[in-house]
Amino acid sequence: MYESYWKFNKKPFENVSDDRFYYPSETHQGALLKLRYAIESRRGAALLAGPSGSGKTLLVRALRKQLSETYSPLLHVVFPQMPAAELLRYIADGLDTTSDAAAAGGAQVSDSVQRIERALADNASAGHHAVIVIDEAQLLAETGALETMRLLLNFETDAQPNLTLLLVGQTSLLPTIDRMGGLEERLGVKTLLRAFTAEETAAYVNHRLRAAGSTDTIFQSETVDVIHALSHGIPRRINRLCDLALLVGFAEERTTISPDQIESVSEELVAVAPE
Repeated sequence: MYESYWKFNKKPFENVSDDRFYYPSETHQGALLKLRYAIESRRGAALLAGPSGSGKTLLVRALRKQLSETYSPLLHVVFPQMPAAELLRYIADGLDTTSDAAAAGGAQVSDSVQRIERALADNASAGHHAVIVIDEAQLLAETGALETMRLLLNFETDAQPNLTLLLVGQTSLLPTIDRMGGLEERLGVKTLLRAFTAEETAAYVNHRLRAAGSTDTIFQSETVDVIHALSHGIPRRINRLCDLALLVGFAEERTTISPDQIESVSEELVAVAPE
């Protein structure tokens, strides 16, 4: 709606996993390096945690692009809230890509486990290392599937894991993992995304604007300070504030976004939020 007015070729603050808008902050780049180390060293498991909206999914996409074909297949489970047996069947279907494998696989847990074991062994024999990413992994504790995922780490070839299990979740996942000694000990890496500093928030806003094709200074420096204070440096909150501010600025035919506009947008979001 407002793209042509602000001279964008794409909306800059959409909450979607678009690689062009990945901002390489210190915390994200540090996490990316650690996760690559865990996978390329063929560790059994790794953990990425952070607040909701901190950019975990976009980081996983960036990680995927940096990994060579050696680390394949990479299976990304984005809806893990299912019973353990169904989750195993889903993983088996994703790993076992032989003709009619899914149709031939039975519904029993033993069938899924056999298919996973065979697929991982064949993959390792071909010189590859599988990666299974579980998004929203804190939900696994609710279905009892977290222990099931740990058992997948028992599949090895020549005393080396056949896969790396990457658990991605909110910070509530951390104490759950700490209570599971058997899984916590298998984690080659644990990394936590933090919120942006004020300087990183400013750089993030400018990066998104440039990625959308803008060459103008749309958000005043004082405005960015207010954005940081109201969003607490969480990318998804920054996006929401900035997107609505651009819409209002377009409607009011503004040339820049002022601190007062951001505060007004924030008050409106709070006012319409459910109690």
